Amino acid sequence: MARALVVFESMFGNTKAVAEAVRAGLAEGGQVDVVEVGEAPDVLPGDVDLLVVGAPTHAFDLSRAATRKSAADQATGELVSRGRGVREWLDALAPAGRAVSALAFDTRVKSGWLPGSAAKTITKRLRRLRFAVAGAPTSFHVGGTPGPLLAGEVDRATTWARAIRPASRT
Repeated sequence: MARALVVFESMFGNTKAVAEAVRAGLAEGGQVDVVEVGEAPDVLPGDVDLLVVGAPTHAFDLSRAATRKSAADQATGELVSRGRGVREWLDALAPAGRAVSALAFDTRVKSGWLPGSAAKTITKRLRRLRFAVAGAPTSFHVGGTPGPLLAGEVDRATTWARAIRPASRT
């Protein structure tokens, strides 16, 4: 049976929590692996038919070395992701040489209208890598830079994953 791979970058644990909720929603339909971006393969295994990528929005986009350092400076505990970010992983990721569906999500502060989104950038990069983007980028909200996730966001992530499963894994 084919499987889903969820790759995430997370500084304070919020994006990791969303990735785990996505696993829970997708797992009802088959095997789902969740990996931190530092451990993610640069070539997708042949049995992966769905790739879900998530990252925090830093300075209106994907993180960079400088924004990850800023997050480390703000952290009161150990960071989840300490190496490369999703930006660097996508730069190294081999293009999809076969039909692989992909979706993107991010975590971001919910504060009125803010421009930029890590999920939108991920989606553009996945298209350039010839993945079949199966839906719009989705944001999950945190109450501030270190979080926490707003009430109901973990449940919303699980529900989102359940909704994308039938569309991408037939």
